[in-house]
Amino acid sequence: MRQRIITAVFFVIAVIGGVFGGPLPLFLLVTAIALGCLWELQGLLMPGERTFRRYAGAAAGYLPVLIFGGCLIWPGAQGDHFTAAALTLGAAAGAMLLLLGAELFLESETPFQNIGAVLTGALYVGLPLALLLSIATPGGAYNPHRVFGLLWLVWTNDTMAYFTGTWFGKNKLYERISPKKTWEGTIGGVLGTLLMAWVLSQYFSDYSASAWLALGAIASAIGTVGDLVESMLKRHAGVKDSGDLLPGHGGMLDRFDSFIFMLPFAWLAIWWLERVG
Repeated sequence: MRQRIITAVFFVIAVIGGVFGGPLPLFLLVTAIALGCLWELQGLLMPGERTFRRYAGAAAGYLPVLIFGGCLIWPGAQGDHFTAAALTLGAAAGAMLLLLGAELFLESETPFQNIGAVLTGALYVGLPLALLLSIATPGGAYNPHRVFGLLWLVWTNDTMAYFTGTWFGKNKLYERISPKKTWEGTIGGVLGTLLMAWVLSQYFSDYSASAWLALGAIASAIGTVGDLVESMLKRHAGVKDSGDLLPGHGGMLDRFDSFIFMLPFAWLAIWWLERVG
């Protein structure tokens, strides 16, 4: 328990410092999260694989973060999301062709399965975290409030779901995939997250209370699905934790699965809110 608490304290300090420190600290924070999650994900998709494919999968998945990060920290490029998106598509196409060519020389019996694992990393981790960098620069100006708000909503959902499920949980949510999750815990997570969304609306004036509540609903509902998806991946690999990068807490993907999964939906909601008010 002591190790778990110590890790949690340093973890929270690092995350808050990265978010509020400015564009470069946020980029470095997201880079650390992305590389950790991608390395663990490739291990789940290709158990026992520690060769070229796992490194290539992590590197290819990181490309969207690298490109959007460049537009975040490069002087005069902040908020240039169109260029970042175009470069990401071009880099993704190039990486895919290079990896297909590499499979010829590696003489794998499952080349397209290997490529699928690489694509999963880019779509499941790299692109959502790249969208987080886009969320941080509305109109080209760095704004940490929305990033912090989304993080806090997901953490609230995870915490409230855990304690509510522990104290009152009886009815299993999806026992085949995650035996410990209950409907009571899920409902507790939703209610706690909506309450936190209202609290955030009182301090961060980026959006109205109703808009923050909508983001809270996305963080809770979609985040829960993301948690179940990661549980499915771990069952596929036959492991309890995605890794051991965070002592007492498991892997990086264990901590950010819900957050990463809901980011594309949050990005779409924010895009809509900025246009319709």
